[in-house]
Amino acid sequence: MTVLIIRDLTIRFGGRELLNGAELTLDTGHKLGLVGRNGAGKSTLLKAITKELIPDGGEIRLAARARMGVVAQEAPGGESSLLDAVLEADTERAELLAALERDDQAHRAAEIHERLMAIQADAAPARAATVLAGLGFDAEAQARPLSSYSGGWRMRVALARALFLEPDLLLLDEPTNHLDLEATLWLEGWLNRFAGAAIIVSHDRGLLDRAVDGIAHLDRGKILYYPGNYERFVRVRTERAAQVEAQRGKIAAQRAHMQAFVDRFRAKASKAKQAQSRIKALEKLPVLDAVIEDASTTFAFPEPEELAPPVLALEHVEVGYGGAPILRNLDLRIDQEDRIALLGANGNGKSTLAKLLAGRLGPSKGTVKRAPRLRVGFFAQHQSEDLDATGTPLTHMQAALPNATISQCRSQLARFGLTVERAETKIANCSGGEKARLLLALCTRDAPQLLILDEPTNHLDIDAREALVRALADFGGAVLLITHDPHLVELIADRLWLVADGQVKNFDGDMDEYRTLLADRARGGGRPAGAELGAEGGGKGSLERKKSASSRAALAPMRTRLKEIEREMEKLALEAKLIEKRLADPATYAKRKPEDITWANTRRIVISRQTATLEEEWLTLSEQLDAA
Repeated sequence: MTVLIIRDLTIRFGGRELLNGAELTLDTGHKLGLVGRNGAGKSTLLKAITKELIPDGGEIRLAARARMGVVAQEAPGGESSLLDAVLEADTERAELLAALERDDQAHRAAEIHERLMAIQADAAPARAATVLAGLGFDAEAQARPLSSYSGGWRMRVALARALFLEPDLLLLDEPTNHLDLEATLWLEGWLNRFAGAAIIVSHDRGLLDRAVDGIAHLDRGKILYYPGNYERFVRVRTERAAQVEAQRGKIAAQRAHMQAFVDRFRAKASKAKQAQSRIKALEKLPVLDAVIEDASTTFAFPEPEELAPPVLALEHVEVGYGGAPILRNLDLRIDQEDRIALLGANGNGKSTLAKLLAGRLGPSKGTVKRAPRLRVGFFAQHQSEDLDATGTPLTHMQAALPNATISQCRSQLARFGLTVERAETKIANCSGGEKARLLLALCTRDAPQLLILDEPTNHLDIDAREALVRALADFGGAVLLITHDPHLVELIADRLWLVADGQVKNFDGDMDEYRTLLADRARGGGRPAGAELGAEGGGKGSLERKKSASSRAALAPMRTRLKEIEREMEKLALEAKLIEKRLADPATYAKRKPEDITWANTRRIVISRQTATLEEEWLTLSEQLDAA
């Protein structure tokens, strides 16, 4: 059954045309990922579907009697328990139950009971509890009032209300922003089982790869449909772009050949007929638009100084906030080549561990050993709230680097895509993604050997997330990652630490095995409590991560040598420039001895040869790294 039809849709917003003649059809059971560059109109389209916004033209038609589920933009509040708040989302059930309590509806009791049975009202509390549990609320948490939770946790309840309804059409706009990794993995599984249709706007690459069966791409006012997940969308679009460019090249060559004939023989009577024929053929050649791609996003972390291992070690450590310890018996080690991701539900102590390792929280017991000259960069998303709204990225960087020149401050911001214009935009006018880029620039300003990233991808679009992955792959320091994005974990981490039951242990497995563990736990069977805290050993995921770490360690000397070569070439280039300047100055020949001039010319030749040798070595190493 077709749930949604969009025909010839036109939407203008802020004097700009977002959609022009857009078309889309969505059938029951299909999950669609809605993607496009920032500002393309993704959220605006969802508002048009929910009738929050009236389009300028065209038609949006929902199937008769189809129910639509949307996550409220405002976090629910009040003194209702979480469970009651979710149950209240089913207004029909709530109205029928209320009618049973009213004396004037007594004559309808049999009819009301029949309808309650039809909508399986008796199973609703269990279903609501299951959804809340999947999103991180245990039975005790479900009984607490909404007012006792922060806005982020209450937004999870807003999501739970939409999922609980199991509507015919579900609209989700960045559903994982307020979730941890465990809740994100649960949501992926729920969407795969969901029988209705869904449109999902998300920057979470993993969600778009595993939970959708089609991609709708908003591009230059149109909606282009691609079957399959996001990975297939990228591959198909890249192939199409290559085909279009190749065809454009052929047509351009054909056009140039014909035009050359016309220009040469137009005036010759004997060739006039052929020239006219070529002119007509030129007019018939198709004009293909070039494929317009957004400028690629690049991030670059400063290269840290190398330290002797370990850079940080914990011995018999306990840590907390004055009362009972949050984490205990911590015996952990971090080396400079490590890539570690923390697993475990929110509230188990992941952020506490991050603060301890960053030096922002001291141990209540045990020893924390840090390598001399260790610098730690700490990124936490909530730090954006502490930014001065009246300042700019540049003023923040100048305050963080008081001894740096304005050029050096701009250079550090540019590493994360904050160009001259963006660097001078007031924080109040910066997007969430621009604030995240600023925080990355600030926490890496001193070239740290250990980078702690607590939810770094919130507010970053897909391109920026991929740029972060590439930058972390090239980074010469250790990384500790807390994220709700399983795609990021799979690409970056070669060690997994599970934070649970007040302890931190190696998780012997990969993300697929962790998904299985969570599914077993949700079903109430499978492994006994604490079984997931296995010793480091023989799982395939562990072996793969060890292999990845070993490979990166083996390549580290090559990367170090590349940096050395680049520094040597810079020194030689500077020396060559000074010699050239000296030899070009007539005063040199009047003041210097002939042997000095001879030495300068000889040195210039030596520099040229040394540079050529270094360039050859640099190219060889680069090719080997690319092939690795």
